[in-house]
Amino acid sequence: QVQLVESGGALVQAGGSLRLSCAASVRNFDDYAMGWFRQTPGKGREFVAGINWYGDKTNYEDSVKGRFTISRDNAKNMVYLQMNALELEDTATHFCAARGQWTYDTDEVLYDFWGQGTQVAVSS
Repeated sequence: QVQLVESGGALVQAGGSLRLSCAASVRNFDDYAMGWFRQTPGKGREFVAGINWYGDKTNYEDSVKGRFTISRDNAKNMVYLQMNALELEDTATHFCAARGQWTYDTDEVLYDFWGQGTQVAVSS
């Protein structure tokens, strides 16, 4: 069982930055690929970024490429999402997810554990 707790969500002006954190309670954190997803009311979860078990392979949704960076610290059981140049369209609840494989995926159904989410709101 993996417990995930996100933090770092806030209200920020367009163009600003936020760093989301996800703390994982699990013995072998490096057995899991990790992902960040986001969801707005009335829509399904959307893949934002993924990172493999070691942290040397990442993938991003097209609209966040060049603005967001996913990273992980296996010694601390943490995964991060650095969000720069935030846009109004980034407003959403952001979720951290763990997949019991070494590689990430963009499909939410392939992730085994989820956090409760942290709210990001971008204002003009």
